[in-house]
Amino acid sequence: MNELALLGGTPVLDKCLEPYNSLGLDEEKAVVEVVKSGCLSGFYGSWRDGFLGGPKVQEFENAWKHYFCVENVISVNSATSGLYAAMGAIGLSPGDEVIVPPTTMSATAMAPLIYGGIPVFADIDEDTFCLGLESVRQNITEKTKAIIVVNLFGQAGPLKELRELCDTKNIYLIEDNAQAPLAKEYDVFCGTIGHIGVFSLNYHKHIHTGEGGMCCTNDDNLARRLRFIRNHAEAVVESADEKDLTNMVGFNYRMTELSAAIGLVQLGAIELHVKRRQHLAQQLSSAITDLDGLTAPFVRDNCEHAYYDWIIRYDAAQVGVSRKLFVDALNAEGFPCFEGYVKPLYQLPIFSNNVAIGNKGYPFSLSQRSYHKGLCPVAERLYEEEIIGFETCAYDINSGDLGLLSTALNKVFSNRFALINKEK
Repeated sequence: MNELALLGGTPVLDKCLEPYNSLGLDEEKAVVEVVKSGCLSGFYGSWRDGFLGGPKVQEFENAWKHYFCVENVISVNSATSGLYAAMGAIGLSPGDEVIVPPTTMSATAMAPLIYGGIPVFADIDEDTFCLGLESVRQNITEKTKAIIVVNLFGQAGPLKELRELCDTKNIYLIEDNAQAPLAKEYDVFCGTIGHIGVFSLNYHKHIHTGEGGMCCTNDDNLARRLRFIRNHAEAVVESADEKDLTNMVGFNYRMTELSAAIGLVQLGAIELHVKRRQHLAQQLSSAITDLDGLTAPFVRDNCEHAYYDWIIRYDAAQVGVSRKLFVDALNAEGFPCFEGYVKPLYQLPIFSNNVAIGNKGYPFSLSQRSYHKGLCPVAERLYEEEIIGFETCAYDINSGDLGLLSTALNKVFSNRFALINKEK
């Protein structure tokens, strides 16, 4: 086999992979129709016909509701906004605790802080990278108001068991389903199992509207509160005869008619876009079946993975070279990959600095919780030593490209010992 590109050989892929573009003529036509209508947003921040948004927003919410078989859908301008609104809707108050995973996009852990809540980090499962049930149980206290479970990388968390636990403890389960549209657990869509599920329509997700998000709930009261928080709650609660004013300070989390029009088209093609990612990930997993020390993504029984990212576990001792050198060699061959995903969020300054002696600002001053190295050992080990990832949603990969990616994986693995001198 050719010499490794990292050592001066010829790379397997001598071109950059093309970015994936899910937008086409149908989306263009939908946008033009909205522009011609003259209505780019139908929202009014008052209790009147426009309080729920324009015709495209409402059409999009109804289409999402029927597709995902859920009672209520509330569109927002981002999944981050959706998580913030969810914290408000459940009545989160200063000092309340919300259990979150440390391995996720930062917005998940920021959401409780908006209402003075305290993020409590539970460790993750080493196979699925989602919240670990036992760690969650150990972190529940009388202060626990909610659990935010992230269906990370497109894999379903232990949703059924978490929902049963939450119902027993009288706490809320919020699903951060930004990366897992069409993922399922026991044939039920992820994002519809918790009390509130939040989807992302950010531009690098399976389908997108540039920016945007959708909140799903089967609880009519939570849906009502989400709609208030989305659209200047304080200005409408009196006219709407809303009695519970907890967190009824509203924001502008509203989706535009343009975004909704694009979303309607994208939703109509969601199965195509997700299946592309699933096929790509499954083929890559097949390519490493016989490569000892590389473990393909684990898929739980009775679950369907959406593969926002293709994430494998790397055993440096078994492979014989460091993860960094292996990843560098893959990148040199034209296989774009990364190591570690994000560092555990409790290591961010907003947590680690705010709990330092003499610098314990609000809302951390309301809690005895601490954020320190070693808090979630599984998450730290996976970040520091084991995770290697490929962004399946980022690239437009044809069958030829897929074959070359598989070849690159096998080339680096087969010639890995040639890297040892470079490592020294």
